[in-house]
Amino acid sequence: MEGVSVNYYIGLSAILFIIGALGVLVRRNALVIFMSVELMLNAANLAFVAFSSVNNSLDGQIFVFFIMTVAAAEVAVGLALIVAIFRSKKSIDVDQINLLKG
Repeated sequence: MEGVSVNYYIGLSAILFIIGALGVLVRRNALVIFMSVELMLNAANLAFVAFSSVNNSLDGQIFVFFIMTVAAAEVAVGLALIVAIFRSKKSIDVDQINLLKG
């Protein structure tokens, strides 16, 4: 009995990446944009693990480890920026962040 084909994992990864890209392009809320970026990173992680399992190597899983580390740092810095902007502007709308000049 054989497991699920790698094509299904790559298809799911592509769908998740497209949903994340649409979330970044369409939404104006900074929190939703950060969640969409995380969804895109997880889609890339899924593709790395799928190709790693096909090639019987651990290289893809090592990449996933580093991507998760960078994503955690990005979330920490991003949420700190969102909280600082919310405290000063009382909104996290991306269009209003443009008004922080000067």
